[in-house]
Amino acid sequence: MTVTIYDVAREAKVSMATVSRVLNGNPNVKPDTRKKVKDVIERLDYRPNAVARGLASKKTTTVGVIIPDISNLYYSSLARGLDDIAEMYNYQVIITNTDNDPEKERDAFLSLISKQVDGIVFLGGALNDETLDDIKRSHLPVVICGTSEKDENLPSVNIDYHKAIKEASLKFLEEGAAQISFVKASYSEQLEQHIEEGLKAAYKEKGENFKDELIFSTGEDYQSGKEIFEKLRAVESDVIITMSDETAIGILHAYMDEGFKVPTDVQIISCSNTRLVNMARPSLSSIALPLYDIGAVGMRLLTKYMKDEPIEEANVILPYKIEYRSTTK
Repeated sequence: MTVTIYDVAREAKVSMATVSRVLNGNPNVKPDTRKKVKDVIERLDYRPNAVARGLASKKTTTVGVIIPDISNLYYSSLARGLDDIAEMYNYQVIITNTDNDPEKERDAFLSLISKQVDGIVFLGGALNDETLDDIKRSHLPVVICGTSEKDENLPSVNIDYHKAIKEASLKFLEEGAAQISFVKASYSEQLEQHIEEGLKAAYKEKGENFKDELIFSTGEDYQSGKEIFEKLRAVESDVIITMSDETAIGILHAYMDEGFKVPTDVQIISCSNTRLVNMARPSLSSIALPLYDIGAVGMRLLTKYMKDEPIEEANVILPYKIEYRSTTK
């Protein structure tokens, strides 16, 4: 049978309130009593029920994390920073993978609410309208990291994609690039819009017109990159910007398989900067997001909302770098 707090109190010959104080680290317990209670807890192998404790305290010290694809290094890098801060603040993390499926995303959110988590972090991806409505109705603290949404009231942590892409695009244009293509993936429409606007702003600053046919959509994975190659070649892209490192490497290999030289014939740059960029040959240029920091700051921001602490900035913008490696000139 499951050991309960009642069993611990009975065996230790103390009140349940005393056992609760010991479990919660309350200093108002005599050392001898504390040792006696802890000895009984160890002997009975008692494990506090987080949900039961949450019913009494209205806190479960658990947070939910919703990830579009846990096998993608971009998302796992965000999760690492988040998990370290969660541990620092004594929160347990429940991770849910959605496979970039809007229905799974919504189900995951509602499932985490039913588990009485204290808050939820969305790591990347795109939130559909139904999920956004659920967030508003839940009144639960929610933070999004590594992506952006139409609702600016939703707390977030990100970089300034518009500025980063404009900066990189201007460099390519000034060096003589004519056809800069942008390859979307399954990220948020709002985030990809920031990138498109940054690219078009660079063209405008140079007094040139951007062609919408230079924008393509595909998946976030390696194979999707290989499959989009023919379309990129057809428009004679000489610079390709991608959201995902995996997609970029698929494109890189497709061009090389067809005898193109990178970066002489085509330049490629991604927007993730996971450790894959240094594994690729040639090494992949990338907008360098502070992935660990985005996850860590996102979790810290969530703790402030959960603890009703003062919020200085709900939409945090972190600094970025542009790492030009061997796939650009």
